[in-house]
Amino acid sequence: MAVKIRLARHGAKKRPYYRVVVADSRAPRDGRIIEEVGRYNPMTAPKTINLDLEKIADWQSKGAQLTDAVAALVKAANEGEKTETVVKKSKKQLAKEAEAAKAAAEAAEGAEE
Repeated sequence: MAVKIRLARHGAKKRPYYRVVVADSRAPRDGRIIEEVGRYNPMTAPKTINLDLEKIADWQSKGAQLTDAVAALVKAANEGEKTETVVKKSKKQLAKEAEAAKAAAEAAEGAEE
């Protein structure tokens, strides 16, 4: 089974809103999906890109192919282009950042004393 990570169009007429989905390449564009891994809204200013890069990388490691449009979105999300990019972080990443912030605060307190 060929699996692709591609865009599924939603929204109203002339007001597109896309979901980044993992789907069988033979399934219809807006048809049956395996998993949703992000969202993209080109109508906002700046454009909103909300991707779960960990899930995308996991699916790529399993052999899923990115379409050209999704590859461009992933590249934009990685580079942090002039878009409002929201990247979901795992609980481990959030815990590490919280620990780093706590350690920095403790170091700052130690420096003051």
